[in-house]
Amino acid sequence: MSVSRLLPLFGSTVTLVLLLHVQPAFSADVRSCGAKGDGQTDDTAAIQKAVDSGDGRVSFPKGVYRITKPVVIELDKTGFTSLVGDGVARVVMAGPGAAFRFVGTHAGSADPDQVKPNVWERQRMPMVDGLEIVGAHEEADGIEANGTMQITITRTTVRDARHGIRLASRNRNVLIADCHLYHNRGVGVFYDDVNLHQSNISGCHISYCAGGGIVSRGGNVRNIHIGTCDIEMNMATNAPPTANVLIDCSGSSAGTAEVAITGCTIQHGGKPAGGANIRIIGRGNPARNLPVARWGHVTITGNVLSDVKVNVHLRDTRGVVITGNTFYMGYEHDLLVEDSSNIVVGPNNFDRNPLYGYGDAAKVNGGVVFRGSADCTLDGLHINGAWRKPAALMIEKCNRFNIANCTILDSDNIGLLLKDVTNSKVAGSMVRDDRHDTKPGPSLKVEGGRGNWIVQNLLANGCEAALGTARVEGSNDGK
Repeated sequence: MSVSRLLPLFGSTVTLVLLLHVQPAFSADVRSCGAKGDGQTDDTAAIQKAVDSGDGRVSFPKGVYRITKPVVIELDKTGFTSLVGDGVARVVMAGPGAAFRFVGTHAGSADPDQVKPNVWERQRMPMVDGLEIVGAHEEADGIEANGTMQITITRTTVRDARHGIRLASRNRNVLIADCHLYHNRGVGVFYDDVNLHQSNISGCHISYCAGGGIVSRGGNVRNIHIGTCDIEMNMATNAPPTANVLIDCSGSSAGTAEVAITGCTIQHGGKPAGGANIRIIGRGNPARNLPVARWGHVTITGNVLSDVKVNVHLRDTRGVVITGNTFYMGYEHDLLVEDSSNIVVGPNNFDRNPLYGYGDAAKVNGGVVFRGSADCTLDGLHINGAWRKPAALMIEKCNRFNIANCTILDSDNIGLLLKDVTNSKVAGSMVRDDRHDTKPGPSLKVEGGRGNWIVQNLLANGCEAALGTARVEGSNDGK
């Protein structure tokens, strides 16, 4: 029935609403521009035509759209643009480069005074929603953004490509939500030497990407929020070491900082050597005359972390808070911190749950290690079942550590080892090994160092402290 016939029945207001649903304004159907969507025809030119039409909403009806070179969305020319597939369209990228390359001209920060009028009037918030992108070329990527303001990618799948989403050069205020980035040869979400502040990644499944799940290398990156995602198995056995979440500042003078990783399950990848669930590297690059810089201001909270060589690895970081997480099945370490400072580790559960069976138990060691670090607080750690380690909690060549209220249970060898540690305190902690088939080592041991205070701990198997290394008082064996 035509809108004119409905007008007498419903009135002008309802008619206007119906019009908006029946004939969306500013819509370019790629088929109307010549795309076949049969999976065989090269639809590159037709899709580019739909984008260049400037209609804004580029829709993809049900079909398989094969392209052989990037569809480039030059936002200052096209104006506001969204690519919409409603979950029924597949784009197969059969050439090198990104299937969709968004190019803007935003060159400032997120400060409103630095956003030029043409960005607000023509470029803001380009969108991709409801598309599947499949790589059919070794160098095919999914989506690339360069110079954009408020790019928003939702309900999109990228698989079998090189990189899923690549953020290059400069972008601001990026939103990635409810996406599936699966089985890509490179990285799921790649901050590729980019200048980017303010980005949120939420509700995504990112898995089986050989080069890492979420990776930031080089660049100048601030304010990454990763929340409520499932991030798994993003490392390959025959590839360089990477991580499910990797922040590598080694080649940058500005680095990546101000990061929150919250409420995620991050796991799997136990076999690749050097693999980690979360790895943060803050060192500058001496070859480029960049000094050591301990990048940080990171919060890691409320996550489930498991089944990998090292669950969390920090090197040359400062200002990292780790609290409220569940750690298990760290094949080499649950937590490894090297050459870092101002690290706060609050209540976390480092456990070996027998219900999981641990069929590969001979290789699962666990444990927490700090080396070459200073000015750190460890409070309320619960460590149960660190096996084949010199100590369940080892602090080595460190200074000014405050260790309090920790529980260390049923772990091999020494419970808590301070080795060449200075000016540190251990208080109010309980260390026991009540397994019947083992011969426990000392609950706490101090080797080397000076100026330490061991006070009011429950140490079931005693404390060994070399003369001059620590003042020990008020501790008890509970017997």
